[in-house]
Amino acid sequence: MSSVRVRFAPSPTGPLHMGGVRTALYNYLFAKKHNGTFLIRIEDTDQTRFVAGAQDYIMDALKWCGIMPTEGPGLGGEFGPYVQSERKEMYKPFAEQLIAEDKAYYAFDSAEDLDRMRDQAKAMGMPNWQYNSVTRSSMRNSLTLPQSEVEQLLAKGEPFVIRMKMPRNRDVRFHDLIRGWVVVNTNNLDDKVLFKSDGMPTYHLANIVDDHTMAISHVIRGEEWLPSAPLHILLYEAFGWDCPEFAHLPLLLRPDGNGKLSKRDGDRLGFPVFPTNWTTIEGELYSGYREKGYVPGAFINMLALLGWNPGTTQEIFTLEELVEAFSLERVSKAGAKFDPEKTKWFQQQYLRSLPNSELAQQLREITELKQSDLELERICSLMKERATFAQDILTDGAYLFERPTSFDADTIRKKWKSETTGYINEWKALIVELSDFTSTNIEQTFKSFLSEKQLGIGAVLLPYRLVLTGVGAGPGMFEISEFLGKEEVLARIDLGLAAVEQILHEA
Repeated sequence: MSSVRVRFAPSPTGPLHMGGVRTALYNYLFAKKHNGTFLIRIEDTDQTRFVAGAQDYIMDALKWCGIMPTEGPGLGGEFGPYVQSERKEMYKPFAEQLIAEDKAYYAFDSAEDLDRMRDQAKAMGMPNWQYNSVTRSSMRNSLTLPQSEVEQLLAKGEPFVIRMKMPRNRDVRFHDLIRGWVVVNTNNLDDKVLFKSDGMPTYHLANIVDDHTMAISHVIRGEEWLPSAPLHILLYEAFGWDCPEFAHLPLLLRPDGNGKLSKRDGDRLGFPVFPTNWTTIEGELYSGYREKGYVPGAFINMLALLGWNPGTTQEIFTLEELVEAFSLERVSKAGAKFDPEKTKWFQQQYLRSLPNSELAQQLREITELKQSDLELERICSLMKERATFAQDILTDGAYLFERPTSFDADTIRKKWKSETTGYINEWKALIVELSDFTSTNIEQTFKSFLSEKQLGIGAVLLPYRLVLTGVGAGPGMFEISEFLGKEEVLARIDLGLAAVEQILHEA
């Protein structure tokens, strides 16, 4: 394979949707797999849809995901500028070249002219009117007007667009690396606008010129661009340039499989669809995976498997393992259904694999804590098997940070028997005598106590948990006891028994 150069080319029209992140990810993986180059190009030719801050958001999101390009705005590279509006002057000569070679033409039709033609066609039972090889002959363009009139219109600054002169009744064939051979007849294509009188190219022309001049070898993009591919093939041909390889990725679908996952589905359905938080100009907040507490690796791992499979049962991948395993041949044609619960599962797996020191640092970033680093690491060791997010350690394991101030009244009323308080006091007396207050010794002493009293483990262990932690479930009680220390355990038993007595009295 010749030198691989791929690009991610988002438009700065708002936050980066997770579908866009997946496109960037597959480009990144493909480039790394083939020792190639992954670049980013900002496609801002449509200035009417430009959103301030969107470009910075895109770059920040890719950085958080760990899939930064090596070329792009602010990154350098010999093929810049990497923002299309900064390349504005280079496009017009290419559009004029197509006109000179009779492969494109000037069109002077106003918006009112076009609306009138659509209305007439609709009245005649033709709802999908197109400006094409048939209808262009009745429109106001350089193919129907005298050359002198065309020159006059251009000289006096009459608004115009430059349209592609689409050939009639020709099959355009190309091989897509994911979908195989694609064949489209040009009779089904319209004369797309390539250049506008404001001096800006449309996406189609700028995209082709930029991919060629930036030496892009493979265009890996979303399925929504598949209908544009025949036009792009014809443009490459019109310029006499070699075509890059194409690969059109499957759609991301809603959890119910009913339609494309959109930017507005996220918070409405209860999960993020953006990598990081985005606040609109109006102040409306859209939540992101970063701020929800997701680990970047979990988010990326989930996205990689939405549309691609490794051909094995492996589900957990590091980024390096994804690079090694990835291939476009194993990307599906069919849409991939997003599963928010599976995303949480990935997060759980990644959280559990984090070193306790790293997880402890995350807790310090969330809130101020008085515990030492060693204490926080021990808390993480106790809690992370039961947590999905770092925040869960703080909330579900609150009793490890301070004495409980509330107790599970419902469980106490259901499980506390008349003899339970006596058992807890007897167990407390044994704790007082323990000199080796390690989890192993605490457990051995506890089991001996149960055996001697001929009690089942549930008769004492759950009540012991309730008075120490205030809740009915959690990590092993002997490990919790060792962490809290003997004095704290004894103090909590007294406080817990007093709370239980009050709850039972109120019942």
